[in-house]
Amino acid sequence: MSESPASHEPDASRGRLGPVAIAIAAVALIATWSSGFVGAELAARARGEPVTVLAWRFLVLAALLAVVMLVLRRRWPGRRSWLRQGSIGLLSQAGYLLLVFEGVRAGVDGGTASLIAALQPMLVATIAGRVLGERATRWMWCGMVVGLAGVALVVSGALGGGGAPPWAYALPFGAVLCLGTGTVLQRRWHLDDDLLQTITIQAVVAAVAFMAVALLRGQAATPTTPEVWFAILWLVLLASLGGYVLYITVTRSHGATFVSTLLYLTPPTTMLWVWLIFDVPVTPLGLAGLAVAAAGVAIVLVAQRQAQPGTPSDG
Repeated sequence: MSESPASHEPDASRGRLGPVAIAIAAVALIATWSSGFVGAELAARARGEPVTVLAWRFLVLAALLAVVMLVLRRRWPGRRSWLRQGSIGLLSQAGYLLLVFEGVRAGVDGGTASLIAALQPMLVATIAGRVLGERATRWMWCGMVVGLAGVALVVSGALGGGGAPPWAYALPFGAVLCLGTGTVLQRRWHLDDDLLQTITIQAVVAAVAFMAVALLRGQAATPTTPEVWFAILWLVLLASLGGYVLYITVTRSHGATFVSTLLYLTPPTTMLWVWLIFDVPVTPLGLAGLAVAAAGVAIVLVAQRQAQPGTPSDG
């Protein structure tokens, strides 16, 4: 690499959360990120069109954040910030969510989509090692493999039931590439924007992108049922203001590999959410997958901490 990793991480020390804070943030991230899948299920049960729900979710979110910016009299970011944060928003929010929904719509079952999405930590670890200097040790790679095995156990009962055409599987793979690339860029591009400015830009850009797709499909009409609006508000409050805000916070604090590895716990946690909300039984295989995925994440986190005791993540 022509630049040292430290040159990309001027905030590595002052923006780093302490042990207790990062533990709380990690647990909250896993719970709120997983809630997005519950929101999608709520919308589906209410017969809401996916692109309509996504368009209004981000329209409401963007409007809410814009009002907060005005009330707090925060500085609106400049053109450079809109270009870079907007690019990340297109990748990590619009591109990721749209491709996942389109893959499911094309026949890829949810279990297969979840398993494909679970490849993200390995993708990010590979990219981050070259771009950010966040090199994964052998134990970290071992933990990621164990975590992937846990995810496979959780979703194994749902695999192969969609009957999708071969090309449809490229869509969730594209979603993984979008989120992984956006995660790395979020870590590499250190702008002066604070968290509120960052999520506002990304929400506005995602809202425009989703509404454009909804208009092209003739599915941009305002939802009319309270059930669909409940799903939209669930997604705004828990998945966006909770999950994605924490995703950015943890990425800035502890790096792309760290935050991506936490997502191994998303399918098992979603299983628990579905049990609590929809009374879908938790299977012994699902519990075993949760335990294996948790073990994999623990291996990665311990190995990462041993590899970088108070130093930048290039070892």
